[in-house]
Amino acid sequence: MAKHKVVVIGDLFPSARESLEQKCDLVIWDKPERIPQELLYDWIQTAEGLFSRGDIKVDEELLSRAPHLRVVAQASVGYDNIDIDFCTKRSIPFGNTLGVLVEATADLTFGLVLTSARRIHEGWNFVKEGKWVGRKNIPYGVDLYGKTLGIVGMGSIGAAVARRANAFGMNVIYHNRKIRQDHNELSANYVDFSELLTESDFLVVLVPLSPSSRHLFGEEQFKKMKSSAYFINASRGPVVDTKALYNALIHQEIAYAALDVTDPEPINHDHPLLSLPNVLITPHIGSATIETRTKMAELTVENILAGLERKPLPACVNNQVNY
Repeated sequence: MAKHKVVVIGDLFPSARESLEQKCDLVIWDKPERIPQELLYDWIQTAEGLFSRGDIKVDEELLSRAPHLRVVAQASVGYDNIDIDFCTKRSIPFGNTLGVLVEATADLTFGLVLTSARRIHEGWNFVKEGKWVGRKNIPYGVDLYGKTLGIVGMGSIGAAVARRANAFGMNVIYHNRKIRQDHNELSANYVDFSELLTESDFLVVLVPLSPSSRHLFGEEQFKKMKSSAYFINASRGPVVDTKALYNALIHQEIAYAALDVTDPEPINHDHPLLSLPNVLITPHIGSATIETRTKMAELTVENILAGLERKPLPACVNNQVNY
């Protein structure tokens, strides 16, 4: 029996690769840079499955060149690079990894809160550079206990961040499209967006990228925040107007920014943000633990194999075409 042809963009953990290779012939682009578009077009012509990556635009142009494609899956929760409507129009189910990376991303997000508040990375640099000669001139941070943590986007990850903040004695407020029915259990109070901006000592962004959330944080929003506020973005880079954030930091409209995502991404080493002392940036590592990335890869493989066999995907975004 002939094997299914699957295009894989990105590295595969050995267990996930082995599972796919048992039933599929793979063509793999495992380089960190984006696959050349013409090469992708060539590969996709005969592909039945696509294991995608966030830097690939799965749109009408790409899908129109893939007459045999049965399924697209991606090892991520977000899918702003995927044209879901056109996938649905083509009756192609799209699978993501919803739920798998909640705790790892919440750990990283709250880690950015704690690290930036207590200047942990700056303390390490202070020691490494030989500046630690006594108790004077050490980096001073701020307390978390008793401070207000505001969360924009109170989904599963937001709820997990709220639980961590509770353990540190923080007051939690949030803004969401809908009030959570369990917010009392999370010791979190719903507020409108404007109040969240003005009341938060630490403001965490966890919204998905959409037309309505693009540049949700710009000049107007930063001006409303406390001058002592810490801004943490662990969602998507374009949710923030990068120039407005830079100006807010240099004009001391906010105190600090800790980012796991940027716009552009990756951020250039000579970008003006990197010249500021009140910025911490990590390279989009929210889900980057061995355990979580393994689970994400395995679920993506399960989605691919189910789609190839025309069975329901375990985690499907466009369920109306889920076999």
